Parts: sequence; C-alpha cells; structure tokens
Amino acid sequence: MSKLQHIIIGLITLVLIQGCGVYSFSGVSISPDTKTFQVNFFQNQSARIFPGADQTFTNQLQDLILNQTNLSLTTSDGDIIYEGEIVQDYVSPNTATSEITAAQNRLTIAVNVRFFDAKDPTQDLEQRFSFFFDYPASSSENTVRDEALQVIFERITQDIFNATLARW
Repeated sequence: MSKLQHIIIGLITLVLIQGCGVYSFSGVSISPDTKTFQVNFFQNQSARIFPGADQTFTNQLQDLILNQTNLSLTTSDGDIIYEGEIVQDYVSPNTATSEITAAQNRLTIAVNVRFFDAKDPTQDLEQRFSFFFDYPASSSENTVRDEALQVIFERITQDIFNATLARW
C-alpha cells in the first residue's frame, strides 16, 4: 500500500473513532464537565395531600438520573439542580355509564420543575409536567393509588429527563 493510502485510512479511522466517542446510547446530552446532580425535595403543594407522594417522586427522579447517567448524586452545589413542587393531584370522572355515573376515574398529577445547569445556564428550564392513570370507578382510589403513582411518576420523571438531559 502506498503512503497516501495509509494516511487516508488513518484519517478515516480517526474520524470514525471521534464520531463514535460522542454518542450515548441513553441519548444524554451532558457537558463533559458536568459531574454531579442534585434533586431538591419536591414538596406536595396540591390541594390534596397524600403522605409520601412527594418523597416517592423525589426518589424516583434521583434513581432515574443515577441509572441513566454517570453523574454522582450530591446534596448541595450540584452541577445540575432539579427543584420544584407537586402542584396538582386530582381525580375526575373519565367515562360515564348509561346510568350517568362514572365508569372510570382518572387520577392526574402535575409537577412544576425548575432545572439549573451551572455549566451551561442556557439550558436552564422551568416547565410543568403531568400525567394520568385511569382506573375503574368500582375501585377505591386507595386500592389503586400505589400503582397509579408508580405509573404516573415513571412517566413524569422520564419526561423531565428527556426535556433536561436528553434535550428531546
């Protein structure tokens, strides 16, 4: 092989290696300088307060970020900071029966989130995220609440992650 061919192959290899180094399978777009994150307690400020929902949400957001990034959780001075509050928690009838009673109810929860990126303040964000869980009206909310919170918080935390770190 000629010297020119070796140089061309070397350059192509170098470009391919550099291109692959930036890609992240989780789709995370974080500055290499960012090492830590902080999730402040998300207090429940909705009209209906159920004990533990705020702590459950805060923990689920922390766990998601820990599992999908290589960032370290800290309690203060994080490179990126999440804070906010649960602002809505309500149940409404979703579908009706022929007797004009609810056949299905919908639990909806909304969370207001503020995101701060110390390394890149242009990425700061304040946004409201919400999701719902439908359940039969014949079931008591108390019997489905744990499952509902799991489903709702899983979706909301993933939406927050996508909006702040994956930049979707």
